[in-house]
Parts: sequence; structure tokens; C-alpha cells
Amino acid sequence: MPAQMDKFDGVLLSIAQECDGGVQEMLDVIFSFLARKTDFYTGGGEDAAEKLVIEKYKKHGKTAWDEAAAKKAKNLAEDKKRQERREKEERELKEQQQQSSQIMEVTDEEAKRIEAEEKAKKSPLPPAEAEKVVEALKEEKNKEDDEEEDEADKGKMKPNDGNGADLDKYSWTQTLQEIELRIPLGGAYKSKDLIVSIEKKHIKIGVKGKEPIIDGDLPKEVKLEESTWTLQDKKFMMVQLEKVNQMEWWNKMVTTDPEINTKKVQPENSKLSDLDGETRGMVEKMMYDQRQKEMGKPTSDEQKKEDALGQFMKAHPEMDFSNCKFN
Repeated sequence: MPAQMDKFDGVLLSIAQECDGGVQEMLDVIFSFLARKTDFYTGGGEDAAEKLVIEKYKKHGKTAWDEAAAKKAKNLAEDKKRQERREKEERELKEQQQQSSQIMEVTDEEAKRIEAEEKAKKSPLPPAEAEKVVEALKEEKNKEDDEEEDEADKGKMKPNDGNGADLDKYSWTQTLQEIELRIPLGGAYKSKDLIVSIEKKHIKIGVKGKEPIIDGDLPKEVKLEESTWTLQDKKFMMVQLEKVNQMEWWNKMVTTDPEINTKKVQPENSKLSDLDGETRGMVEKMMYDQRQKEMGKPTSDEQKKEDALGQFMKAHPEMDFSNCKFN
């Protein structure tokens, strides 16, 4: 039965697109058709039509609520798994730090510095300041990526602000979960004037009677049941595609497009607590160094150099460092 119902989705979607009044207008259209063109109201006796509508309403309503509950339960389970994974990584990192501190001998100066770093970590920055630090970290990473760009990445497009690409006929953005495609139609059209075909690994969109605006194979598979399209002002088509693999970035919209450099993709802004262990450690180090600079004190790297120099000087009292200059 669901498979038979699916074949009407295109027709019903076209009706929905034509109904500017939304669901209310669409229901008016359907019941008006039943009243004018069928014996729906008069063929089954008094109240029969109303009972049939309520029966079908409850049947499909239950299916919708069951699917929504199942999807919510799935999302909660995935959130729980991610939380457990983060907690596990934090525990492992903490254990590693504890083991390292147990076997490492430190001087009094190093002990004071470590204590100051720990205090800085436990004292969170205001959200606005934390966001600036995260942005600074991203800029620093971009600079490193530019400097270390290998031959294979040369010539690739830099991603747009939405981690996709702005091309001549359309533009697209992405998150790890989905793709959003924006297509100018070159005029004002209704849904019945358009050609829309979305398959697991192919997409074709255009205006009837004209060359397709986009017609090509997708680099990865998408979930058909979660992929949708809408018209905006009758001049733009917006297509949302949900990725099957939600752990990787796409390097192009269709396989014939120019490739973007996914190494320069910028993930969405996140809270410090959402960052992975390594990135969070880098952010916290930047916070500490920023505070040290504001107080006119050495950063963690400068402190390490000073400590190493102090130990070397203690180990070699016979050497004269009075006329030496250090950078």
C-alpha cells in the first residue's frame, strides 16, 4: 500500500505548490473535487463520508506520529552515543594527563606555571570572548593550511561561506548532515513548469522545454525520503538533500563540477564543550596565553623556553651568560 501511495506524491506535491493558502486551501481543493466530481458525500448514506474521513485521518495520523516518535528516539540515541563518546575521550585524556604528571619531575617554577594553566582552564571565558578565541583558532588553522597546501590541492576552489561553491548556474552549501542547493530559474514559473528528478546518486532539474540547469551524478548517496524541494517567489528553487554518510564533506555538487578544497571547510561555530579533546586543548592554551599577555607575563611556550634555559644555566655554572642576548 505505501508503494502505491508513493506514485501520487508528485501530483499532490504539485497541487500543494499551487496552493498559496497552504494546507487549508489544499483541503478545500480536494473536498471540492469530491463534492463536484464524485458521489463521495451522497453515495454512502448520511454521515458515511464524515466517518470515512475520520477513519483515514486517524489511520495516517497514527503513522505520522509513530514515525516522528521513532525519529526522535533515533536522534536521542545518537545524541547519547555522541555524549558517551565525548565523555570517554575526556576520561582517556584526563587519565593520560594524570599518568604524565606522575612520571614527570618538575621544578618549582614549572609547578607554579602548571597550576596557573589549570586555573585558567577552570575559569571559563565569557561566551563572546570564547567565540573570538575559536575564530582566532580557525584563522590560525587556515594560515597553516595555506602554508602546507600540497600539490594535490592546488587549483581546487576555496569553499564559500556555506562550505560549498558558488557556480554560474547555481550555488550550494553543506553541513555534515545535508546539502542545500539554490537554483535561479531565470524567470517566474510554477511547479508544473519544472522538471525535478532526485535519485540516490543523480539529480536533474530544469524548466520544461529548456536545457536542464543541473543534470549529473551525485558524488555520494542521499536519502530520498528526507530530500525535498520548494519554490521561492516562483523564481528560485531550493533543494534540500540529506546525506547517507553524515561523517564526510562533499567536494562537489555533481561529479562534473569543479572540486572544492574540503581541507578549508569551516565547521559551524560550537561551544567549547562540544569540541574534540585535541581542539579544546588548543583553544584552552590560546585562552591561557591571551590572559598571560594581558597581564604582561610570558605565554606557555615562552615559559617553557625560559624554564629550559634556566635548567641549562644551572647545569653549567661554569659558563658565563652575562653578555648573551636571547630572543
